Amino acid sequence: MSQSSPSRPKNLLQEPFSWLYSFWKFSRPHTIIGTSLSIFALYLITFDSRITPANFGQLMGSWLACLCGNIYIVGLNQLEDVAIDQINKPHLPIAAGEFSPQQGKWIVGITGILALLIAGGQGTWLLATVGISLVIGTAYSLPPMRLKRFPFWAAICIFTVRGVVVNLGIFLHFSQQNFIPPEVWALTLFIVVFTVAIAIFKDVPDMEGDKQYQITTFTLLLGNQAVFNLTLSVITFCYLAMIFAGIFWLPKVNSVFLVIAHLILLGLLWWRSRSVNLGAKQEIANFYQFIWKLFFLEYLLFPAAFLL
Repeated sequence: MSQSSPSRPKNLLQEPFSWLYSFWKFSRPHTIIGTSLSIFALYLITFDSRITPANFGQLMGSWLACLCGNIYIVGLNQLEDVAIDQINKPHLPIAAGEFSPQQGKWIVGITGILALLIAGGQGTWLLATVGISLVIGTAYSLPPMRLKRFPFWAAICIFTVRGVVVNLGIFLHFSQQNFIPPEVWALTLFIVVFTVAIAIFKDVPDMEGDKQYQITTFTLLLGNQAVFNLTLSVITFCYLAMIFAGIFWLPKVNSVFLVIAHLILLGLLWWRSRSVNLGAKQEIANFYQFIWKLFFLEYLLFPAAFLL
């Protein structure tokens, strides 16, 4: 454990602001942002100019249910990975001693129950979306399955939830129809493939702890240079495919805006990749966060191209 770790877990009543900051870290903010943007993007694509107080309430309920589900999934992973996180991610609250394992269990239990209750009150599609996500997230982290031990199944879990289940399930919940338009398919396929890149790159900064605790990852199997190159190739494919789709397949989007925006992001990706030192853990971690920023941007750019 880090020498800077507190001697006791934080108490919500005694130090509320400090506790809430630890809770924010516990929720893994980059995943919270990604989940939030995906919900809002699908809402805009579904309702376009038909936003009303009723469907805005539907948005808020869906957002809250998915946020609770998100915290359950990332929190459960931290509960099962305390020893590994003390090596790879010592800043996380349980690994740092800011939360006790018992506090973590309470947070995970409450958010998991809330996710299902809120989703159940919103409708069948949202309940199915949240329920499937929680089941896959549990299988990812929790023994005896603990699918994160196997790189193929770990990647399947990540892109299935963040790519397929969330995008299609949330759209079907908002639209209350069984037809999925080309625009939603295009966004879903982009996110699925992009999430593959996130899934294979996410363990590059964590080689030390994964190796010590026998967590097999693509990085340990292939080496960090091969995984880095593969990540660049996958994201490049995503951008080129979206450019092609914008020109030939998506009549309802502003193709000029879509093509120019994705060409700029593709150039930025390759420019940023040239400065990464794969021997420096912090540089690798910074590039991983950069990839997440590109992921966030898609949920802003695609609805903008749809609405323009």
